[in-house]
Amino acid sequence: MPRLMLEKYVKKILGSSVYAVAIESPLQPAPILSQRLNHRVMVKREDMQPVYSFKLRGAYNKIAQLNASDRARGVITASAGNHAQGVALAAARLNIKAHIVMGRNTPSIKINAVRSLGARVILFGDAYDEASDHASQLEREHGYIYVHPYDDIDVIAGQGTVGMEIMNQHAGLPDAIFVPVGGGGLIAGIGAYVKYLAPKVRIIGVESEGSACLSAALKAGRRVKLPYETLDLFADGVSVAQVGKENFKVARACVDQVITVSTDEICAAIKDLFDDTRSVAEPSGALALAGLKKYAATTSATNEKLVAVVSGANVNFDRLRHISERAEVGEHREIVLGVTIPEERGSFRRFCMTLGKHSVTEFNYRYAGDDAAHVYVGLQISAASDRERVNADLSAAGYACADMTDNETAKLHVRHMVGGRSLAAKPELLFRFEFPERPGALLRFLSGLGSHWNITVFHYRNHGSAWGRVLVGFEAQVSDRKNLRQYLDRIGYRYTEETDNPAYLLFLR
Repeated sequence: MPRLMLEKYVKKILGSSVYAVAIESPLQPAPILSQRLNHRVMVKREDMQPVYSFKLRGAYNKIAQLNASDRARGVITASAGNHAQGVALAAARLNIKAHIVMGRNTPSIKINAVRSLGARVILFGDAYDEASDHASQLEREHGYIYVHPYDDIDVIAGQGTVGMEIMNQHAGLPDAIFVPVGGGGLIAGIGAYVKYLAPKVRIIGVESEGSACLSAALKAGRRVKLPYETLDLFADGVSVAQVGKENFKVARACVDQVITVSTDEICAAIKDLFDDTRSVAEPSGALALAGLKKYAATTSATNEKLVAVVSGANVNFDRLRHISERAEVGEHREIVLGVTIPEERGSFRRFCMTLGKHSVTEFNYRYAGDDAAHVYVGLQISAASDRERVNADLSAAGYACADMTDNETAKLHVRHMVGGRSLAAKPELLFRFEFPERPGALLRFLSGLGSHWNITVFHYRNHGSAWGRVLVGFEAQVSDRKNLRQYLDRIGYRYTEETDNPAYLLFLR
């Protein structure tokens, strides 16, 4: 059965209509990364497509096959980014009216890009699910043709042309192809084509840790829906709660392995791609390369021929600041520590002597009393193994040390707030929120709280995305937690409690 299914897809891929809008993107060597990883690394540059993403392939292949009657009805979809632009361009080329439902917090750069291609933009909701439900309602009301971002045979076949090109362009067979995974359209298409022609070529999916829906489905043996509250919003192009039905059926037959990567590892891969190609990928666009690097660090094999699909480059310029901050940590070139040192003359000098030859990348000092001070310090390291060694050296020297390299609150907020401790030392509960980046988001938050809770800490930082990260403290006892959470739940923003976070306890409490 899998062989017959793959054969069906190969025929559809070979007959796909994509090159009226798409280019045959180059398969480009990555010499710097190849030398460092001791593998032969190639990158498939789908970021060079007219809409800077592979998504136009599937969209055009779907829309081009509509009959005259369906074309006259117009098409509709829900998307906040790459698929929206793909549908808009495809519809424009075929002279079809396109309606794109996008969240109200979609960055203006993406809204303007879709409008410039002639599509009608409908702003609705904040999350993809809300936009998708509204698009489905409009489909029923007006008879539009729905163009699904991934769970559609023709869309999958269009994306599969990426795999066809890789096999045609690569000298000999690659050992493994790394593919980013959101809803599963790209990996299903590539996997079907490659596995039918060359079953020994490994297809390795790569997911963000916060939206690993394919990993969860393969583990459970069925599709599962991840809770919205846990979905990662950094790699927004693959932030999908559930892999598509058709996509999962194909993936089960084609995917050899799935690797999950962190935000910091994605940022490091964006930097690596820039170093090798002088191009800037969006977070989901560099996902496959991050997975390739993680694979190379754990396998005993060497000199393998590895291909990573660079799937897109639709990144807001403002987000690059955040990416550059996190890249060094993701490459294991920086660690972040919270260290308590004596509050006395010469203590900083002795602390630096303990650090040895490691360069200090950041240093924030917070007076903690007559006897002690807390230091938020970033250190440059040359290898991941240095992290354990530095922690051990500091402990041996008698320093209390909290490793905050993997602490999101420390890296997103506290590093910018050291020195902000309240002298009043009121009872406090701390929460980290994700606010939609749109007018009225803060007012909605404050209105939901009413006059019941006093805010003691508030830190907001824009990262050039559709969601702002906000740290909020409330004057409240531990016994008030349940009551406070009821208010927060009604507001409807995603949040996690951070009251016991060591970065908060050291530098803000």
